[in-house]
Amino acid sequence: MRHDIGAEVPGEAGFRALDRLACLHLLRGRVVGRVVFTDGALPAAQPVNYVLDGEEVLFRTASTGKVAAATRGAVVAFQVDDIDPVARTGWSVLGVGEAYEVVDPQRLAELSGLGLDTWVPLASDHVVCIPLQVLTGRELLRVPAAPAPPMSEAQG
Repeated sequence: MRHDIGAEVPGEAGFRALDRLACLHLLRGRVVGRVVFTDGALPAAQPVNYVLDGEEVLFRTASTGKVAAATRGAVVAFQVDDIDPVARTGWSVLGVGEAYEVVDPQRLAELSGLGLDTWVPLASDHVVCIPLQVLTGRELLRVPAAPAPPMSEAQG
């Protein structure tokens, strides 16, 4: 599951760090991620369907919901991953930024062409934007098993 996009950044054994360009490419290829926020002084995560507009993640939520309240002007994270537990490979991207509500009618009209809708049949009239001020990612690489030591004549 290698993604040879952008520059390779040194990483830990079994991992390859992804540069910003590679992270953006991976975010563009998905539709569901997790917004990570603070709820009552505790960390919380909520899956949302999203679109990527340039270097900003956008999603809809109800204006009275926890996610809307927790993201108004707050620094939040947005995480997307794709892990194959059988092959033990995959990747994870984490963006961090100060969320804000999109209220400009012209920008909202532009966003309507991107397919920014909600999967939940509730009033989702609140559009949240997370500018990806910090963006990191890493790819989990399949590490080949160490070769077995050669058998000596005494063992055979």
